[in-house]
Amino acid sequence: MSPTTTGSLERTVLAEIAELLRAILDEYGLDDAEIGMDTRFYDDLEMESMDLVTLGGRLEARYGSRVNFAEFVGDLGIEEIIALTVGQLVEYVADTLRAAEAG
Repeated sequence: MSPTTTGSLERTVLAEIAELLRAILDEYGLDDAEIGMDTRFYDDLEMESMDLVTLGGRLEARYGSRVNFAEFVGDLGIEEIIALTVGQLVEYVADTLRAAEAG
């Protein structure tokens, strides 16, 4: 896969995840938050563990069972979860989608 295609998938996934996050953040009146690859779930978006559970459900609804958010964060330590960025999730989702496509 070419670098252009790779970057395109990440941009698409980032836009989709940002949309999911804005829907969750809308409940707190924060739906206009800047969301980029370096945005941290805890520090920047002030997301709690229940928000991450909600995000996991919405990711599964969007991408199906091939994107397993619980498995992704299950492999992380507490400090890594606290420092988790949107970009790390974007890379995980993009890699998972590529692997599913490759079969």
